[in-house]
Amino acid sequence: MSKVLPRVRGRRAFQLGAACLVALGLLLWWLLPLGERPPSGTITFSTGAPQGVYQEYGRLLRNALDKDMPQLKVRLETSDGSQENVARVASGDADFTIAAADAVETYELDHGTGAGGLRGVARLYDDYVQLIVPRDSPVTSVADLRGKRVAIGPQDSGVRLIADRVLKAAGIDPRKDITPEADGIDTGPDRLRTGAIDAFFWSGGLPTRGLENLAEKYTFRFVPIEAGLVAKLHAENDATRYYRATDMPESAYPTIQNGQAVPTIAVANLLMTRKDMDPRLTEWVTRTVIRSRDSIGRNVHSAQLVDLRTAIYTDPLTLHEGARRYYRSVKP
Repeated sequence: MSKVLPRVRGRRAFQLGAACLVALGLLLWWLLPLGERPPSGTITFSTGAPQGVYQEYGRLLRNALDKDMPQLKVRLETSDGSQENVARVASGDADFTIAAADAVETYELDHGTGAGGLRGVARLYDDYVQLIVPRDSPVTSVADLRGKRVAIGPQDSGVRLIADRVLKAAGIDPRKDITPEADGIDTGPDRLRTGAIDAFFWSGGLPTRGLENLAEKYTFRFVPIEAGLVAKLHAENDATRYYRATDMPESAYPTIQNGQAVPTIAVANLLMTRKDMDPRLTEWVTRTVIRSRDSIGRNVHSAQLVDLRTAIYTDPLTLHEGARRYYRSVKP
């Protein structure tokens, strides 16, 4: 009897071990499609300015990519924003980036170098145009910015692109009728607080950490951008059709908005790459973007809006073949 029990126990231990191996195999099959070895190598991801959503999203996405593809090194490069990001990917200086749809279309309309090779990976979330002034400022509309010191973003930023267009739609020449400053979200808040500028434009996901930090030590307010200006923008060219009149929800910056929504403009952000990027790698990146939505969204609230049903709409960019493979694989 004493010899039978060890054999029984041994058999049960063997069966339990086999069951664990099967379970592990199933888990790996789910995590690693078709048992593939994760891609390796090095890629460069162009993000944005410090305190901006692009940079924060890029950092958290790199963490998620590291878990899914441990042998893939992701280099993050800061940038001035959308316009620089598009140019970097088109030229091969970066492999992946985030850019607003209007900046992508503008680059294509201007026949930028390599524009024909740009491809979409996923539609992510919307940027909201935010025009910030001190609480006691006399500025109540875009037209009131005439004669003021206004930060319109770095030269190659998406903010600069939109701010110039919004000002012109309001009848203001951004080179003559204001004192233009090149501050972005990294320097604009402090310069407003110290009185070095009278207003600044920002375009980013909600909420943006740089403005949350400013709200903790300084009271400011948002200037509405009315729907009438958006209608004027739509008459300009094909790039401005990506602007949508909307309201910035009252929950974005509750201590500043005091329950009031703010009329403004929204534009979609796109994760993008080039046509020559490895389809297998791009498929894996796309998978990670979709699956990491909730984990990234706990820190970058706008990332919660990434949705499988809308991610495929990367207009004006054609979907990259690798991204298309992923979306087809999960299609109901």
